[in-house]
Amino acid sequence: MADPRYKIDRYDPYKNFKFHVKFGTKTVAAVSKVSALKRTTEVVTHRDGADPSTSRKSPGRTDYEAITLERGVTHDIEFEQWANKVWNYDSGAGSEVSLKDFRRDVTIELLNEAGQVALRYNVYNCWVSDFQALPELDANANAVAIQTLKLENEGWTRDDTHTPEDEPEFTLPEA
Repeated sequence: MADPRYKIDRYDPYKNFKFHVKFGTKTVAAVSKVSALKRTTEVVTHRDGADPSTSRKSPGRTDYEAITLERGVTHDIEFEQWANKVWNYDSGAGSEVSLKDFRRDVTIELLNEAGQVALRYNVYNCWVSDFQALPELDANANAVAIQTLKLENEGWTRDDTHTPEDEPEFTLPEA
């Protein structure tokens, strides 16, 4: 039986260019790209001594790939402040890492064409393993300067508590 929260009257897939990234409840400004949410489970191959020359397979350890966020360089220092919690050169010997709060949960929301949240994923215990504050600068280029943040994480889940709103309907006025 179909889940009543999800209507089957939408047949078009969602587009990949409308999304929000949130740290807690705060939407992060100017994020232009999010890498895929991907997990891989190792395959454990084993064989029972009584089996013929065939192997059995069962799931092993699951690994969640790091997520990369890209955004245009702005005056917002949220990325840099978070990256500095993992390693802050100016903090002094022995206190370079903020062990208390260098991890945080992140929410990624996929929006429909009307800007309504269609799907929501929660990513858990993220921390910054790679931070690029400025890209290569080139006086002959014509591009946006992009910051990059690579987030290690301990897993993600789809937020099943989210119920998508009814999509707006466009009606033509009668002639």
